[in-house]
Amino acid sequence: MTKIILFDIDGTLVLTGGAGVRAMTRAFEELFTIPDAFRGIAMFGRTDAGILFDAAVAHDVAGSELGRFRGVYLAHLATEIAKPGPRKGIMPGVRRLLDLLADRTDVYLALLTGNYEAAARVKLEYFDLWRYFRCGAFGDDAPHRNSLLPKALDRIRQCGGPDAGPADVVVIGDTPLDVACAAASGARSIAVATGSYGVDALRSTDADVVLRDLSDEAEVLRALQILD
Repeated sequence: MTKIILFDIDGTLVLTGGAGVRAMTRAFEELFTIPDAFRGIAMFGRTDAGILFDAAVAHDVAGSELGRFRGVYLAHLATEIAKPGPRKGIMPGVRRLLDLLADRTDVYLALLTGNYEAAARVKLEYFDLWRYFRCGAFGDDAPHRNSLLPKALDRIRQCGGPDAGPADVVVIGDTPLDVACAAASGARSIAVATGSYGVDALRSTDADVVLRDLSDEAEVLRALQILD
């Protein structure tokens, strides 16, 4: 059976140097004249829709007024992604790992991310990683991450990929919410300490495997339970 590998983006594949937060902040201020609107709003591992909802509630912005936010945010993101920032770049081992997995016939690569689909594309195209993924589930698809894995499997089928169930899935992410998302649907998880959570914090979750990063290909293949 083909193994489905679902990758998170921010902190797992890449770090954008804060481009996403800056773009969201500028979009919110442009639309609602509220500066620094996302200060104190939890972001790591959450969907863009959920983050925006919390900011709207915190600043008494009616949900009916949020329709323009995504387009304005994406316009700012296209500019912000090119700017320098702290810890910006592709995470260790990611490109070599994707090259290795893309050549295999026993795996199917897809995304499971809280980013809007268009935002995911902006970020990954900037780092030339979008081409590795045929489809996935995104923050457009559900406000809460735990709902995304079944949607990812449906999307994979629609894209002509394998008809797989959660037992055939491994989620790779950098936050406890990535691990919880996998567990909620009965999938395995690999947590990587390349984002905002260290190894010890990730080991306190229900992750099946915790890795410092994805640079040791043999270690990652063992974690994926892929045999050569």
